[in-house]
Amino acid sequence: MIRWSSRGMESNARSIAKSVSYRVLGSISTAGICYFLTGSPKLSLGAGLIDVFVKMAAYFIHERIWAHIPFGREQKAPEYEI
Repeated sequence: MIRWSSRGMESNARSIAKSVSYRVLGSISTAGICYFLTGSPKLSLGAGLIDVFVKMAAYFIHERIWAHIPFGREQKAPEYEI
C-alpha cells in the first residue's frame, strides 16, 4: 500500500527527478529496441534522444495532474488540540 507523506503533495523537484530517472531507463530500452529492429546505431540514438524529451515532458505533466487527484489517497484525520 502506498502511504502519502503528511507533508502533502509531491514537490515539482521530486516529480522532475522521477521523470528523469524513468525516462533514462525508458529511452535506453527504446534505443535498444530500435537498434534490434533496424541495426542502425545512428537511428537508434536519434530515436532514444527524441524519446527522452517528449516522454519526460509528458510524464511530468501526467504527474502534476495526478498530484491534484485525490483518488486512492487516504484522508488524514483532523488533529484537535485539547
